[in-house]
Amino acid sequence: MKDKNLPDDIQNKSLNELTELANNIIENLENKKDLESSISDYQMLIKLNNLIEKKFQNNSKKISQLTKEKISKILDKKNEKKVK
Repeated sequence: MKDKNLPDDIQNKSLNELTELANNIIENLENKKDLESSISDYQMLIKLNNLIEKKFQNNSKKISQLTKEKISKILDKKNEKKVK
């Protein structure tokens, strides 16, 4: 299941919004008695989960990269002070 099948408005949502949407789908699924009619909801939930994972991984990479850059700047400043 590709998350390309998701509408653009869902693809552009934040992690918090996607998590809230997934929680709403889970609540609806828990309240349904006819599981046969909820297959599309399950599929949507799986697609949302995949999208949430990808966004989380991307955000995690960005945070790691920013942290590395900040550490590098701090170390560069310390090295400049030692040289003087």
